[in-house]
Amino acid sequence: MNGKLRVSLWALLVLILVFGVWNFWPDRVIERTPGALCPEQPVQTPPSRKTPWLHDDFMITALADYEISAVVLSRHEYGSGRDSDLSPVDLALGWGPMSDSFVYDKLEISQGHRWYKWQPTGLEPIHRKEIERNSANVHILPANEEVEDALDRVHRGSIVHMQGYLVKATMSDGWHWSSSTTRNDTGDGACEVFWVESLLVEN
Repeated sequence: MNGKLRVSLWALLVLILVFGVWNFWPDRVIERTPGALCPEQPVQTPPSRKTPWLHDDFMITALADYEISAVVLSRHEYGSGRDSDLSPVDLALGWGPMSDSFVYDKLEISQGHRWYKWQPTGLEPIHRKEIERNSANVHILPANEEVEDALDRVHRGSIVHMQGYLVKATMSDGWHWSSSTTRNDTGDGACEVFWVESLLVEN
């Protein structure tokens, strides 16, 4: 085997190793003692920002002011597709009874394809409707570099405090992405599209 081929093979092995670690290394999980850590419901009020604004090629329109404190039940990163340019991370969030580790530790929680799914590992720890009303998959749109940096410190089990706007995003070719504005919906269109201007993380 000649030197160039040996170097190429080593480079390929290193790339495979880096890819594997990046994609399959388990994310940090922060364990919490039982008890509702974020008992308050999210606060939603009419939008204080009345004029749409341009973000890269996206036109952003505020649908509501939004503030939330919640436990991160899961996080999932996206790196392809038009929506990933706007929202690189989805957070599955729990508040009220869904911020209690006694409850969410009894659920198998997953994310993918911009969805959040859960199923009980045994008996449902609380009524299904309470799970649905007190948790959501949230598409995070970081408004600034400070929020982008803070997202790197968010793990499963983190407590996050966020402020910003629920928004609708559109493009000139007709593409659009609009937030839910109620906590009572489920299924397609039930996720929050959240333009986050402030993010504090407790780990």
